[in-house]
Amino acid sequence: MYLNRVHRTFPKLKKIITRPQSQAALAEQNEYTETPEYPPILDMSLKARKLREREALYQKIKEINTVEEKQLALNMPRYYGWKCVMLNETQIPYNAMPLVQYYTRSHFIPVDKLPDYYNETDEAANVVVQEIKALVEEAIVIENEGIDRDFPVTNESPIETQKENALAKSIVKQINRIITNNLTDKLDHILSSQVDIDPRHEAFWFVGGVDPPLEVQYWRKQYKWLRNTINDPIDRPVQYIGTPMLTLRGKLPLKPIIPYSEAENPEFKVPQFTHRPKTAGYFEKHRHGTNIPGYWPGDFDEFGLISYHGRGHIRKEARQQSFGEQDNLEALHCQALKASFGWLLAQANYQGFTTYNDLIYPLVTQTVITNGQLWSLYAYQLNTIEMHNDKFDSNPKNNVCFGTKPLKLYDTIENGKVQGLNEDVLKMLVKFYLNTPEERDHAMKPYLGKEEQVVADIEDDNRRSWLESRYKHLVSNRPKHLLLPEVYLWEKIYKIKFNTRFFEAKRRPFEKDINPFNRRLDDHLPPYIPKVLRQYPKSRKKFETTYYPKV
Repeated sequence: MYLNRVHRTFPKLKKIITRPQSQAALAEQNEYTETPEYPPILDMSLKARKLREREALYQKIKEINTVEEKQLALNMPRYYGWKCVMLNETQIPYNAMPLVQYYTRSHFIPVDKLPDYYNETDEAANVVVQEIKALVEEAIVIENEGIDRDFPVTNESPIETQKENALAKSIVKQINRIITNNLTDKLDHILSSQVDIDPRHEAFWFVGGVDPPLEVQYWRKQYKWLRNTINDPIDRPVQYIGTPMLTLRGKLPLKPIIPYSEAENPEFKVPQFTHRPKTAGYFEKHRHGTNIPGYWPGDFDEFGLISYHGRGHIRKEARQQSFGEQDNLEALHCQALKASFGWLLAQANYQGFTTYNDLIYPLVTQTVITNGQLWSLYAYQLNTIEMHNDKFDSNPKNNVCFGTKPLKLYDTIENGKVQGLNEDVLKMLVKFYLNTPEERDHAMKPYLGKEEQVVADIEDDNRRSWLESRYKHLVSNRPKHLLLPEVYLWEKIYKIKFNTRFFEAKRRPFEKDINPFNRRLDDHLPPYIPKVLRQYPKSRKKFETTYYPKV
């Protein structure tokens, strides 16, 4: 009688008592082992507990199957987006090289010619240059003197800058057409490659070891258990945005310039820049982190070969008068580092790696910055993308970039002819095209699922459609239907700095010790299902199902 009452009150208890496996489990627990087995001794300090939470998050993101869901997981902690340090391709302030090198973890090697890695194609490049030299000269003359250009002018940059970029874009298109037409019947990777005009390149990552802002220091001072960590470094979310004039991409990756083991070479030093980004002229903006290498996930041609960029921003009169030629050269190097790292990082994200899960093999790209006459050539090898706060000291790998100073392709144009064509510059450019990609002897996507690698592989129609639309809406970075939370200036003065309105009711989030920016991406009501559209005959489900990744 007593057991029946207990079972009616606690129905799960009956299952536990009457379960036949429980006896076997107890028997296994009582068995002796040859060596004593103790549970792990965990450090229960605040830092250790938070570290274990973060490591569990990194592992969850690593185990997600598809590329799009990994990108959603990166943005899951912030409904309004991250407060990102914006690295725009053409907005380069004075003395920005230390910050760019530290944020991209790149060691820069200035060279007068391409590395020895390109010497294998020296003879083939000589033959191609002799075949296309006359065609290149003709294209340069036509684009400079034979065309009356008419293009839309915007207010984003000076007219002279836009004119220079328009001319450079036209010359780049013609030279790319000439070289690819010559090599199409000789090289398979040129025949099958894709050319993108003005693609969208974006990359998102975290940089650790950065000094905390004043707001974080004031917040830490409020709590006794955080006062010992007031000056501890933090993570900075970083967003790169760029638009090349033209890119070339193929199905296979380029060969490494240096062995992957050399990425840990201590000679590849990167300068430390832990100051606030405002001190170097970079500012922050709330937005979702996006990784887009110019195409959507699932494209077969997913590895970059060459990217062309304009240098019209160097023509700004204020920059030329104030900074000088040496800073202009550094600005070109900064542009190449940001463009190369950003493109390769986005490609790495499409292979299943993220800022929390590092590369296991290198990726290589070739970058060209030109105005049609001056050409700067860069070869960049991406060795690591894991530089967040938990790894910025323990990760020994650095990225490497080889770059030349601006080289003149020709001297002048006189009487409809090019004077002083520099065949050495044209030869180096041709070598970029002759650099043949190769298939790797290891798995390229170890952190993606075997059957589901992109959302298009998902069989469930509802889940596939929902994830596709949610991912595209996220990367569009459209503003929310409600404005971002804001503390007005009068509130900062009269309520925060000087508490002179203590008699008023406390309704604002900062008065209730609430940070509205900590809202999660999935912290919202799903779309409502009208009664007419609910499943027949009766359903209590009032809201649509969401398929956010569980992180």
